[in-house]
Amino acid sequence: MSVTISVICFKSKTLANGEHPLMLRITQDRKRVMKSLGISVNPKHWDFIKGEPKPKCPNRELIQSIILKVKSEYQTKIIEKISKEEEFTATSLLSENKSNIKAQTVEEFYLSLIEDLKQKGRIGNSYAYLNSYNTLRNFNKGKKLNYTFSHIDVPFCKKFEDWMRSKGNKDTTLSYQFRTLRATYNKAIEAKIVAREKNPFIEYKLSHFNTKTIKRALSKNDILKLINANCNGQSKLRQLTHDLFSFSYLCGGISFVDIANLTRQNIVEDRLIYQRQKTHGNINLLLSKEASTIIAKYSTYQQEAEYLFPILHCKRHITPMQKSNRVHKICHQVNTELRAFAQELGITAEVTTYVARHSFATILKKSGVNIGIISQALGHQDIKTTQIYLSKFDNEQVDDAMKNLL
Repeated sequence: MSVTISVICFKSKTLANGEHPLMLRITQDRKRVMKSLGISVNPKHWDFIKGEPKPKCPNRELIQSIILKVKSEYQTKIIEKISKEEEFTATSLLSENKSNIKAQTVEEFYLSLIEDLKQKGRIGNSYAYLNSYNTLRNFNKGKKLNYTFSHIDVPFCKKFEDWMRSKGNKDTTLSYQFRTLRATYNKAIEAKIVAREKNPFIEYKLSHFNTKTIKRALSKNDILKLINANCNGQSKLRQLTHDLFSFSYLCGGISFVDIANLTRQNIVEDRLIYQRQKTHGNINLLLSKEASTIIAKYSTYQQEAEYLFPILHCKRHITPMQKSNRVHKICHQVNTELRAFAQELGITAEVTTYVARHSFATILKKSGVNIGIISQALGHQDIKTTQIYLSKFDNEQVDDAMKNLL
């Protein structure tokens, strides 16, 4: 039984771009069947004698990689069937191709994934993959990622890591980038873009990155300096910055994005009840008099915009993208103002809105509050365990703990 596998430039069909499709051709006993590889080439860049792209063909390496992968796949299938003495035909080989790997570049897959996330309203996730894509583009000297996922192997990962370290990136940044790249690779496997056995992260483990960062928290004295500062007569940004930091600290270290999305509906009988944007965990806290006073300052804005604080507006920020862009913009402005504010008060530590979250946990812990209520609640190493642990405590215990903040 004679079986040959080749790839041809199918001159009988011309595509709209003037190129001819590349076809996989399986010949058995003089009978031929063909299947498109999903890529095309200009005939002037194809060597019809050797059956391969010419040296100056654009994307030559990508085309050769796809051809090699497809031919190797079918050759392996033929060898397996012959060794098992199984009957087959050229037609049956094509129809039963179990892996059905699609020809798609890393560039195409990333852009498609990012757009799909945007369409689904998952803006935060789309930003993460866009950041990963841009980082890979920079690593590729600004060029498009015109290679297949099989190109991303263990040596590639090691070179990528070395390059990122040469740019001054720390392990936490490296871990973030590689976790996103690994997630993209897994999605490509699910989409049949690359074979599962090609996955470099089976060998290249992300556990070698040291991601245990020092949690930044202010002392209770520094916190009180910020909260008790008189910002009357100062700029609207300074007053908003003061109010948002204070509110975050007083309300369980609520994150900036969660503050931005609060509405009057989140206030129920002097309690703050909301769902975290990041983890979707439910939070239920007693509002202190100080926190309620901060909310009351913006009552006029609340009637017009529906949101508690002047970050989002119901008539201006409608789509997920508009909301996300607005939150990022105001968060950057507030953090810049917060750093200047802290320096004026003689606070030497780096202060951002997120510091309020760590400070909330640290100060309660030093006050002797049960670690099961607060320490695990804000530890980032295992947030799922935190949520499960917190569910064991009733609201009264948490309310009592909050009295130790001021």
